Order: sequence, then structure tokens, then C-alpha cells
Amino acid sequence: MAGSWGCPHEVNDRCTKINNLPCNPGMKGCELAGRYRFVDESKNERYWEKKAREQAAAEQAGHKKADDSR
Repeated sequence: MAGSWGCPHEVNDRCTKINNLPCNPGMKGCELAGRYRFVDESKNERYWEKKAREQAAAEQAGHKKADDSR
């Protein structure tokens, strides 16, 4: 068998974390959502939102440091 990953919340193809819905990695509420990129771009919205927030925070921190050095 090739490498694979098993979700601890998936039992009988159901997500025990999200109201026993069918397991769909990356769906809203899934612990993978926003942490990893998926081949299916429709599941990557939270990932890109998180990256944009991180970039904005880094830019904001950079501006504050530049202002402090004056």
C-alpha cells in the first residue's frame, strides 16, 4: 500500500467531529481546512484567507518596525 493518512474523526466514512456527516476532507469544520492545500481548489478558500491574514500581519509588523526606527 502507498502512503496514506487516516483521520481520527472518520468512522465508517462519517466525520464524528462534524455532526456525523459524510467525511469530506477540507470541508468547513474539518481540522484540515485552512491548514493544507487540496487538489480541489474549491476546498482551499480558507487556506488562502489564512495566508492573506498572515501576510497582512507581517506587512503591518514591518511597517511598525520601520516607524519605530525614526
